[in-house]
Amino acid sequence: MTIQDSFALAWRTVKGNKLRTGITVAIIAFGIMALIGIITAISAMNQSLKENFSFMGANAFSVRYKELNARIGGNNGEEFAKSKKGQKEKKSNLDKPIRIEEATYFKDHFSFSRAVVSISRRAGGNNELHYKDKKTNPQISLMGGDENYLPVNGYSLTAGRNLNNVDIASGRNVCIIGSNVAAKLFPNKPSACIDKVILLQSKPYRVIGLLKSKGSSAMMRQDDIAITSIKNVRQFANINPSYAIGVMVNNVTELEPAIGETTEQMRKARRLIPAEADNFVIDKSDKFADMFIGFLAGISGAAGAIGMITLIGAAIGLMNIMLVAVSERTREVGLIKALGGKKKDVRRQFLFESVCISLLGAFFGILLGVGVGNLFSLILNTGFVVPWFWVFTGIIICSVVGLAAGIYPAMKAASLNPINALRYE
Repeated sequence: MTIQDSFALAWRTVKGNKLRTGITVAIIAFGIMALIGIITAISAMNQSLKENFSFMGANAFSVRYKELNARIGGNNGEEFAKSKKGQKEKKSNLDKPIRIEEATYFKDHFSFSRAVVSISRRAGGNNELHYKDKKTNPQISLMGGDENYLPVNGYSLTAGRNLNNVDIASGRNVCIIGSNVAAKLFPNKPSACIDKVILLQSKPYRVIGLLKSKGSSAMMRQDDIAITSIKNVRQFANINPSYAIGVMVNNVTELEPAIGETTEQMRKARRLIPAEADNFVIDKSDKFADMFIGFLAGISGAAGAIGMITLIGAAIGLMNIMLVAVSERTREVGLIKALGGKKKDVRRQFLFESVCISLLGAFFGILLGVGVGNLFSLILNTGFVVPWFWVFTGIIICSVVGLAAGIYPAMKAASLNPINALRYE
């Protein structure tokens, strides 16, 4: 008996036992669906996180102050604390916001080739903007920036102009609004917002620019924003106590050298002596995305465990069904041997049956898993995701499950005595 004959006979048997095959395929399919579905959903979430948390683009980073975990003690009448790096730092340097003088010093002295530096300050994220009888939801972020704020943070204009030196120096009431803000206040024609006067916290602001949409999601609302100058934003009560600095270099390969020079210039701006630790933090644009993706890695492991447990149960069920098949087809095995079939032919036929059932389960499980997982892609507005690595891994796992579940029944069938098998009722 050739391999083709063995496979054809196995496939005929699989098709002939529709109920038994269907139940076994369903068990395997649900196991693979759990594995592929969760992995696909996590892949969509990873993609969304990368898109929504990379505020500034891949070739940019930010500088902000941070609150160190400090332990305060005494040393010759002067208080010190140990930083995470083991360096001693004066208490007066801890939790110290970045002042405008320090940010300006950094911007004036940062001389990295073709780098762009921006100074900004946040004034809360629960603002409501008004124009005549229309208003936005109370979720608009208000930022104070300079002429470089837009390019450094990945924004571009669709209408109007950027902040200029006069706007920044005078601190006059002008602003640039995000696409969602314009759509709320000017629903018929968002670009008509230019030169219109809107109310921001009951103060009149002339709109000078409209931002191109960056895309919003449940995680981030990058289009719900209004930007004014860093001098103008000081008048608001809920303003962040510290200025932030953004740096954009020409390409990704220049990030690390630029970060090194940033550290040096910020230490000078903050007047830190060599023995003191940094009292500021430098964040790459994708830091938050990487942090959340790290959290999702644990979910991926749990998905794998769930899928494997289900597949182990499916393997046990498949083995039991194959053992039943051996008992049901004892006379058939005896007839094959009586006609000249060898042990390997019988063994191969039962292994083919087991693997065919497993691969059918893999096929339907992968289709269901990718379909269910991509429901998250629709919700998060990401592209269609196919986790190819896990698709091929699922196929390999199911092939192994089919072989493992079919080996013992196949060996049992192959070892049957043909005479006793033919007499079996």
